[in-house]
Amino acid sequence: MKYIKLYLLIALLTISCKTVQETTQIVQKVETTVIQDTRDIQGGMWIPSLLEGMNAQEMAQLGMKMSVNDIYDVNNSSLKDAIAHFGGGCTSEIISPNGLLLTNHHCGYGVIQSHSSVEHDYLKDGFWAMSYDEELPNESLSATFIKRIDDVTQQVFEGVSDDMDEASKMKLINQNILKVNKGAQKEEWQDSYIRSFFKGNQYLLFVTEKFTDVRLVGAPPTSIGKFGADTDNWMWPRHTGDFSMFRIYADENNRPAAYSKDNKPYKPAHYLPISLDGVEENDFTLVFGFPGRTNEYLPAVGVDQIVNVLNPAKIEIRDNALKIVDTYMRKDPAIKIQYASKFASIANYWKKWIGESQGIHQTNAIEKKRELEAEFSKIVEEKDLVGYKTLLSDFETLYKEIESVALARDYWVEVAYRNVELLNITFSAYQLEQAFLRGGEASFENRRDAVLNSFEGKFKNYSAEVDKPVFEKLIKLYANKSPKEFLPSNMVNADFTNLTNEVYATSKLTSLENATELLSGSAEEVIKKLNEDSAYKFGKELHTVFYTKIEPKFQELNLQIEAVQKEYMTALMEVFPEKRFFPDANSTLRVNYGMVQGYEPKDGVYYTTQTYLKGVMEKYVPGDYEFDVPQKLQDLYKAKDYGQYGEDGKMPVNILSTNHMTGGNSGSPVVDAYGNMIGLAFDTTWEGTMSDLYFDADIVRSIMVDIRYVLFIIDKYAGAQNLIDEMNLVHPKK
Repeated sequence: MKYIKLYLLIALLTISCKTVQETTQIVQKVETTVIQDTRDIQGGMWIPSLLEGMNAQEMAQLGMKMSVNDIYDVNNSSLKDAIAHFGGGCTSEIISPNGLLLTNHHCGYGVIQSHSSVEHDYLKDGFWAMSYDEELPNESLSATFIKRIDDVTQQVFEGVSDDMDEASKMKLINQNILKVNKGAQKEEWQDSYIRSFFKGNQYLLFVTEKFTDVRLVGAPPTSIGKFGADTDNWMWPRHTGDFSMFRIYADENNRPAAYSKDNKPYKPAHYLPISLDGVEENDFTLVFGFPGRTNEYLPAVGVDQIVNVLNPAKIEIRDNALKIVDTYMRKDPAIKIQYASKFASIANYWKKWIGESQGIHQTNAIEKKRELEAEFSKIVEEKDLVGYKTLLSDFETLYKEIESVALARDYWVEVAYRNVELLNITFSAYQLEQAFLRGGEASFENRRDAVLNSFEGKFKNYSAEVDKPVFEKLIKLYANKSPKEFLPSNMVNADFTNLTNEVYATSKLTSLENATELLSGSAEEVIKKLNEDSAYKFGKELHTVFYTKIEPKFQELNLQIEAVQKEYMTALMEVFPEKRFFPDANSTLRVNYGMVQGYEPKDGVYYTTQTYLKGVMEKYVPGDYEFDVPQKLQDLYKAKDYGQYGEDGKMPVNILSTNHMTGGNSGSPVVDAYGNMIGLAFDTTWEGTMSDLYFDADIVRSIMVDIRYVLFIIDKYAGAQNLIDEMNLVHPKK
């Protein structure tokens, strides 16, 4: 509509005999206004059941031809019926009537790794099932669909009053959530959960169907699916075929069922047609998925603390861990397989935090938030909104108070829980001892089974040789830089080299066999043996300090901050009624919309919207674990054998768009104005990773695999015509 108005204006100007120069100047001004208008309506992660009204108008303005009922409908099939929460951490979509599921390669990475060995390395060589019989089942993998979304805010707040303290409010709210969830209307094979929105001001109930028989169908080699690896992660231009394929199986009634050879491919209520027409600048794009966590409405002081205090500490810890692990992965193929998924996971957020901090500084986001807060305070004073007058000063006080304990908490999480594997193992053992102290022998036995099961997975991909130098390096960092008031006594003035040598030479928690032996016997015997183990004794003190000093203090202050944040969210919407507000991401189903568009990240540099296979070959480094290229892909490029997927003699690979995404959106479908799939979302540009804290349409860009590259790899590279035949390939532009 905006563009039609522009053309009408040009015609009117011509009729009124304006000079060419005058007309050009006015047209340029109007075009700038049009672009600015579209920027103003981009960003946001919207609830799909609440798109009527403003969102529908904005999507139409950007070029969408569907109705909002085509996106979300309870009574009829809609796009939502093709979208599944994959493994609890990513998004996936159904692309055939036979339950064929598409997601990212990095989302399926752990599954692919679990089926790999040095003899059958599916990470290196790829995997393709040419029939149902060849598809590989996966224990503990799931795909969950949202069947219905209900607003249950009133029921959740029943009995809650303003004169209650925050702890009492949350206790009653949680009790109400349990009650409402238990009474939710649903089929016996369905489940439900409730999540809060707008910082606890709204509650929605989600009715779900969770399928647990999900089998691996296809995956390109990492030289395609992870091309560029950590060097290119979060970067543009990008040339990655980041996809993998699975299939959902159901029982004879098309309902969720545990794995069985008698299960049949799932018949979805809707699956996505796939467009072969590609994209052009300013094409409408809609991303449908399960974004993880954002904090768009934090005050300036909160963002300042994240960017200038917490992020630098976490970045330094992971930087040191990654350098050590990378050294071992490069020289030992077995270790490379063991640590591939863990390394990618650690590196992903390490690089994200770096980009996030840079983006916040580049866009001057903290100062812009302070300007908004100054305007907020002015209006509050003018309207004498008494209840809102102390909100910003409350934030200042609370964030100052929480800073040291939040930093100490991050050091424990990053060192003791995430990056030193032996300390993580001692944490599992610590939980076992706590189970005994709280619940006696029966509680101990239940917990021991869970711990032993977890140990099997942990030790399968564990190397004490790799973990030892990581341990020494990171506990030194912990001791030197964590706030002293929260430092365990065994880390004060310790000789960390001797400590490391002793722990890894004597502890039984460095191998599955010895750890299993350590946990055998009665509860009293196990607890006694644990407390004589060198690694456990060291780890136990860290974990005890965390649970007795760090976590209680952090949660006490965080509860107060959340209460102020909830009130601040209400205040923002009241003080600025003309502004757009969307609920922060919380791993629930969301819609975000934008357009195919490049941008200028810095002076003299412009990022175009598309990359091609030519760029893969330009980055090619023979034998390099990040930039190697399979010979067959090289041959297809040389022959320009792109089939029906090429465009003007070139093979499109990746696309840029203005969509607002975060972790959890990985694997989300990107659909066109009519609901056809045009891309597979997998990343955000480095400069735009700050969108979790502050969205700026001038700089935030998402990266997706052009769906034609996915089809090209499946067809021409893998020769899996059986999979192509399942799909509905369309030409909407023709």
